[in-house]
Amino acid sequence: MEDEMIKVLIVDDSAVVRQGLTEVLEADPAIEVIGAAADPYLAVEKMRRLKPDVITLDVEMPRMDGITFLRKLMSQHPIPVVICSSLVGEGSDTQIKALEYGAVDIIAKPAFGTRQFLQESRTRIQDSVKAAAEARLKKLPVMQSRQSQPKLSADAVLSSSSIRPMTETTEKIVAIGASTGGTEAVRVILEAMPANCPALAIVQHMPEGFTRSFAKRLDQLCDIKVKEAEDGDTLLRGHALIAPGNRHMLIQRSGARYYVQLRDGPLVTRHRPSVDVLFRSAARHAGRNALGVILTGMGDDGAAGMLEMREAGAATLGQDESSSVVYGMPREAFARGGVEHQFPLSQMASALLKVTGM
Repeated sequence: MEDEMIKVLIVDDSAVVRQGLTEVLEADPAIEVIGAAADPYLAVEKMRRLKPDVITLDVEMPRMDGITFLRKLMSQHPIPVVICSSLVGEGSDTQIKALEYGAVDIIAKPAFGTRQFLQESRTRIQDSVKAAAEARLKKLPVMQSRQSQPKLSADAVLSSSSIRPMTETTEKIVAIGASTGGTEAVRVILEAMPANCPALAIVQHMPEGFTRSFAKRLDQLCDIKVKEAEDGDTLLRGHALIAPGNRHMLIQRSGARYYVQLRDGPLVTRHRPSVDVLFRSAARHAGRNALGVILTGMGDDGAAGMLEMREAGAATLGQDESSSVVYGMPREAFARGGVEHQFPLSQMASALLKVTGM
């Protein structure tokens, strides 16, 4: 994709949205909108003829809804899809279903003022499409259920601390960072965790409101307890805490107790929550008692923090290129020397448990 423009097909029943998305996407010189369709049936015809690299897809459309179309598409002819819909906001399960069925990313647009939103979210939309274009798609199984802190500057969030990691305790904690494609990767790892596994703190790049539904769904699937983190939550064996969207999450320590602290503040490495913030706090407050794991994702968030973890004596693992949806974050962390060992996703859980002495 580096030498060619990314060809995008827009699927949305609103002419206003189709026009607005076209303007936003074509403002990026690396993106070309090659067509638009008002429903999935028209989209299939245009896909055959135009062969897009990425599709942007609405959910509520005539003749067939976007989630049904996505499921059919990913089970037959996988293609990177970015969902752009007003039905994927806070409290909705639709966004989780879309990720389960293979959407690379989700953009929650408002029910009103959509055109203004598209213009204001230009960079976010462009970045989502470019990340999707790099995705390595697989026919993934659908998940099935079983029966306040003050605002800080970026420098303050990332500044060096005089607190040295304490290593008197042998209790292990695991810090995991992920972005594009990470919802599936995190699920695979957490489903393999035994009930007495080390405590896990996870940053998955997701918008505010999405992380709560994500955590609830994982809690239904896993033997361990999974929840969206709250400020002051203790890191416990058999528990996973997921950073809330739009809040940085840090690992802190009080005596033998590890806990998480949530903070507002500016974006760090273009994200909030940031993997770098999580990893750097683990380096400072857990040192060699921590394990860092960096999974699939676009960009370099987590690379600097993982290097700090390794320099503090922590073990560090990265997802390999062949199993990553987007081999961006793991590649950058490996290139900078932060990743000690790389594993395919299918082996990551067993490697994690082995490193932590399970």
